[in-house]
Amino acid sequence: MSFVSGFVPVIPLKNSVLFPDISMPLRVGREKSISALQKALKENHWIVLLTQKNPQVPLEKIEDLYSVGTLAKVESFRIDEDGSYSVFVKAHQRVRVVQSHDKEGFFEVQSEALEDRGQMDKKTEEALLASLRTLSEEMLTLLPGNTQQVKDMLTEIEDLSTLANMCAAYADISVPEKQEILEILDLKDRTLKLLDRMQELKERLKIQRGIRDKLNESFQQTQKEAILREQMRVIRDELGEGENGNLYGKFKERVEKSGMPPEALDLARNQLKRLETINSASPEYQMIRTHLELMLDLPWNKSSPQKEIDLEEAERILHEDHYGLDKIKNRIMQHLAVMKLRKAHQGSILLFIGPPGVGKTSLGKSIARALGKKYARVSLGGVRDDAEIRGHRRTYIGALPGRIISAIKKAGENDPVFILDEIDKLTRGYGGDPAAAMLEVLDPEQNNTFYDHYLDTPFDLSKVFFIATANSLEGIPLPLLDRMEVVDLSGYTIEEKKQIAQKYLWPKQLKEHGLDEKSLQITEAALNKLLTHYTREAGVRDLQRKIATICKFMSLKLVKTTEKTLTVDEKDLEDILGSERFSSDMIESLLPPGVVTGLAWTPVGGDILFIESAQMPGTGQLLLTGQLGDVMQESAKIALSLLKSRLPILNPLLDFTKKDIHVHVPAGAIPKDGPSAGVTMLTSIASLLLNKSVDPKLAMTGEISLRGSVMPVGGIKEKVIAAHRAGVREVILCNKNEKDLKEIPQEIRKDIHFHFVEDVNEVLKISLGIDLPRWDQALLNPPETPLLPAG
Repeated sequence: MSFVSGFVPVIPLKNSVLFPDISMPLRVGREKSISALQKALKENHWIVLLTQKNPQVPLEKIEDLYSVGTLAKVESFRIDEDGSYSVFVKAHQRVRVVQSHDKEGFFEVQSEALEDRGQMDKKTEEALLASLRTLSEEMLTLLPGNTQQVKDMLTEIEDLSTLANMCAAYADISVPEKQEILEILDLKDRTLKLLDRMQELKERLKIQRGIRDKLNESFQQTQKEAILREQMRVIRDELGEGENGNLYGKFKERVEKSGMPPEALDLARNQLKRLETINSASPEYQMIRTHLELMLDLPWNKSSPQKEIDLEEAERILHEDHYGLDKIKNRIMQHLAVMKLRKAHQGSILLFIGPPGVGKTSLGKSIARALGKKYARVSLGGVRDDAEIRGHRRTYIGALPGRIISAIKKAGENDPVFILDEIDKLTRGYGGDPAAAMLEVLDPEQNNTFYDHYLDTPFDLSKVFFIATANSLEGIPLPLLDRMEVVDLSGYTIEEKKQIAQKYLWPKQLKEHGLDEKSLQITEAALNKLLTHYTREAGVRDLQRKIATICKFMSLKLVKTTEKTLTVDEKDLEDILGSERFSSDMIESLLPPGVVTGLAWTPVGGDILFIESAQMPGTGQLLLTGQLGDVMQESAKIALSLLKSRLPILNPLLDFTKKDIHVHVPAGAIPKDGPSAGVTMLTSIASLLLNKSVDPKLAMTGEISLRGSVMPVGGIKEKVIAAHRAGVREVILCNKNEKDLKEIPQEIRKDIHFHFVEDVNEVLKISLGIDLPRWDQALLNPPETPLLPAG
């Protein structure tokens, strides 16, 4: 025996054993196996293949593998889309593991080569070779199909060891038995063991062939009976006595009256002819019938009653169903006005973007009611297979049409208001990209010939009024976004929520809980406290849940008491909903130096955040925590660089090289990014270095540049509404964001004083009361004494 030089990577095998002189393809997908393969490819392509003892349990240690395997070489490989490898290997030598380790996260072994043992005279070897070849050819004769090529290949093999390896590799015997044969070193014993197992396999094949022959006879008999039944069916149809004849007639009548376009009509007629000739007991009969029924149920030429759009009625319905959202309602009314003037019944494609619970989906229902059209809705959240959109091909068992065609069939009209809910939640999977399939649905130039794989003929979607909804634009591919008109829905103000609760949510929940306004009432003070102390969201879903909880609690109380009317006031809320979740002022009454209130935008509305800074002895490093993204980290570095260049004008004794500064943004489990916290970070660090506190009712947002300019940011409406909810009364914004205040409700603008700035010096003057000269003036006329005492 000889040792194989060095340690060789190991690739474990599940449910297979590779014999010497045999080539086979492998799929390498486990993480450890991929690492082992990658190392082998970097070196000499040699690997050791060891079979796993129990493939049902996780592979954790080398003892989980058999110690005898094969040394193989990777002949070729390919990296698949999912990161796995498809490799083609050839085994060269039987080996036994001597030493092993897993230092690099995968197994590597040093092995010894195992040569064939035992002395055998030439006659014995020839006899064993002939027996093995004859038995193999007999087994091939028992297998279905043409096996002549394999027989010819066996005839050409003159080496007993090679023939034994090939027979053992391809024989239908269990993995443990194959491993046992692999471990037998004596060639004579190995061949005799293999002949014994192959003889058992031959007997089993004989039995299987007998069963197969009987099944063929049975199938021929079944086919004969089917032909006779078909002849009987034709005779009954001629006499008008067959059920299928009546069904065929009904289908034919419906096909001719369906109003299908020519291409679909031709397909339906062909399906009808096939249905007539196929036995009703055949599985294909039911598949054709189901497909034909779908085609007949689709509204090919059935539209909603054509009437002129009544803009006044549409506006009344929108106001009746939704409070506030004036900007959105105006956009919708403008869109309806264009549809009225155009007088063409072409569909439209809108995209409602906004936080959860602001009424995106219910707006679609209102539009359908205003237009007098049917309403259809499909939820796209979590869809990862394009077959969900386009349908499955009918060749598959259990094939179904896509969600679009199914919803159109359910609506019963070809021009409904169609809601594509949560379109930003589409995900790409192994089954394809559903977002790519949506491109055809939402393209006005293509959707008049939308092709569903199950339907197998184009369907016209050009009359459909599509409304997609999403919480954020981030999850929507740009080509898909380009096909839709975006309409932004921002969160509600406290006053708007109050009106919604009084006019919509409270009456709705009373009705759902079997109550009325005479039996249960809520005071205005209790409602205000519910809005400010128990809910804080952009929409009204949580508010609706809280009102439902109040109704449930008071329903039990009303049943137990003799009083006919109960009233919910402020003091009852704690008993019903527990302790207050939010303070009316989220901001603290006093903030220490280094803590500043900032404003943030999230997909579910605006929010406030506190940026905290601390200093400690060190070497001038900047530490950043709170799951900050790259852009936010860069904002902190710019802020520190600006202060290093400007604060020494106030206090030349400030030494940045002997202290480390740590900036933290709380809620560390939530990732944060974006440039809008630049002014807040600068103010936080300046407040810390100058030991000056910032007014907690002052919040700010804006990007900063290295030259000290304050630049505009987005999401101003959501941020200001969140600041107002939290009790902020002063806000610092870039002067270029002043135009964005037009979107903010008047009741909020009158409660907040806005400071518009263009340079960080103005920010520091407003927040800390320090007056920094312009940097160019300071260089020309440096102060003789510090403007502030050393910190």
